[in-house]
Amino acid sequence: MPTIRVVLVEPKNEGNVGAVARAMKNFGVADLVLVKPCRLGAEARQRAMRGIAIMEAARIVDDLETALKGADLIVGTSGIDTRSEKRFARISLTPRDFAARVAKMDGRVALVFGREDFGLLDEELRRCDLLTTIPASSDYPILNLSHAVTILLYELLAARAIKHGKREASGMEKEKLHEAFESLLAETDYPAHKRSRTQVMFRRLIGRAVPSKWEFHALMGVIQRATKRIQRLERKD
Repeated sequence: MPTIRVVLVEPKNEGNVGAVARAMKNFGVADLVLVKPCRLGAEARQRAMRGIAIMEAARIVDDLETALKGADLIVGTSGIDTRSEKRFARISLTPRDFAARVAKMDGRVALVFGREDFGLLDEELRRCDLLTTIPASSDYPILNLSHAVTILLYELLAARAIKHGKREASGMEKEKLHEAFESLLAETDYPAHKRSRTQVMFRRLIGRAVPSKWEFHALMGVIQRATKRIQRLERKD
């Protein structure tokens, strides 16, 4: 089972932060990072209950990139779902499917939750490897922040029974894979206006696959070999 980090991006309600800390205590998760949070006072402490130590130990940072440092898998959350293949940043898994995949890996997983009023921005979602959306009534599909955290942490705990324990590629290794893919697109003169979306698609693909270290090395070998061969052919010309 991976180590879980809960990241709250610009939470606006201190009571929600306290309730999240309480839910984390319920499910044995202690790593909480707050990106530009609201002031935390008496209401936050009251809502935290026995999770108050988690809230008080939370790291407060100024940007999402700092909050994600050291994460091997980044999972964004959204109350808006679509299956459109043209908007790769929005393709999502159910909490149960997401938990089943994550339970198979080791390392550190960052669960990223957006603002209470409008969630995560598109650029923040693109930084994530996976996206999960909690099914809810179409009349009111947006869940309270602490409820969303509770559901995802429950699903992760319930999925422990199917953990397989294979060695997963680390976050740093996957970033190197993305850099190699970007270089391959450049070397093949892939249309510039399509590169950004194609890179997002590749990031989603790798995120859903949760590759092992062996799979990472195999993919890197193929991509780097292709890139170097193209470069050699161009030098001959």
